[in-house]
Amino acid sequence: MKWIANALVALVMTGSVHAETILATGDLGLVVERASGSLLLVDQSERKMLTRISGLGDLSHASLVYSPDQRYAYVFGRDGGLTKVDIVERKIANRVVQSGNAIGGAISDDGSLVAVSNYEPGGVRIFDADTLDLVADIPTGSKTIGLVDAPGKRFVFTLWDDGETWIADLSAGKPQITKVTGVGTNPYDALVTDDGRLYITGLFGEDGLTAIDLWDDNPKPIRVLPEYGRGQQEMPVYKMPHLEGWARAGREFVLPAVGHHQVLWINADDLTETGRTETYGQPVFAMSRPDGRQVWVNFAHPLNDTIQVIDTPSKEIIHAFKPGPAVLHMEFTPRGHEVWVSVRDAGKVMIYDTHTFEKLAEIDAESPSGIFFTSRAHKTGL
Repeated sequence: MKWIANALVALVMTGSVHAETILATGDLGLVVERASGSLLLVDQSERKMLTRISGLGDLSHASLVYSPDQRYAYVFGRDGGLTKVDIVERKIANRVVQSGNAIGGAISDDGSLVAVSNYEPGGVRIFDADTLDLVADIPTGSKTIGLVDAPGKRFVFTLWDDGETWIADLSAGKPQITKVTGVGTNPYDALVTDDGRLYITGLFGEDGLTAIDLWDDNPKPIRVLPEYGRGQQEMPVYKMPHLEGWARAGREFVLPAVGHHQVLWINADDLTETGRTETYGQPVFAMSRPDGRQVWVNFAHPLNDTIQVIDTPSKEIIHAFKPGPAVLHMEFTPRGHEVWVSVRDAGKVMIYDTHTFEKLAEIDAESPSGIFFTSRAHKTGL
């Protein structure tokens, strides 16, 4: 954007940024360093770290979203901190501690609002993206999970304690709340499809998943795979699966099973099961390469040193390897030619070619976890 180019010129003229370090923001990303409360600003093409940004508090379960222009990152810390980071000036632009315990957030489709999901005191709080001033406080009396953005300046989230999904519409200013009850027992995480239509939440306390059609004027819960789950079998769960990095591979969804050594394949049109792939361990992330041809899976402790790659047409594992101890997260480059992998206990981010599986580079990092490229700025729900 023209204003970014002008801003960069001004920064060079004032000495705020050295000319040799100026890069387009579309090629950048941030890596969460969970142990030190810091972020690494990285360059995808150069496969290197540019700088470290510190002072972000407790990042033990941190996530972030980007402004539409890819200049600002909004970081959601476990300590309730909401931090706005300027990746052009490479510094914290603003920070507020808005709760005692937070668990992720989202940015509205127009980039004007940032919402934070809270465990303590529960509920969702919504802030002005420019100033971080509080715009709305939505108490729920419950831990909130699965907070995503949806088209039309809406946020969707689910209540762990009450088994409800709430849709908050802020298009007219004051939030208008639609409540969908009967979602299920202890929903633990959720995703929204890239067209913003279907919201799917996983259930921890009973079998199956629940979908909600956000295009419906009177949305109702739609039960998915009622015969699958942990509820009746009481399987031990070593780490909750994550649905935010969900995989859509062609005409199917691929979701990590709760407490099982499996990923589940679901027809995206009618939400029926199309298959299961047996895996090395309990999946945490099942993530699709951008073209949908492969699904990459990592696993819960104690089997978290391994990644398996599944071929979408055959649903079979075609490659497995061990990057190192505690593989926490994967992030594909926008067109999927590379994948970046955080290996927490090795203190490394490792970069692989997704066609040859060759390791191309590695970057030192302090207990790295989430990896977030700025291309996420243009994707619903990410």
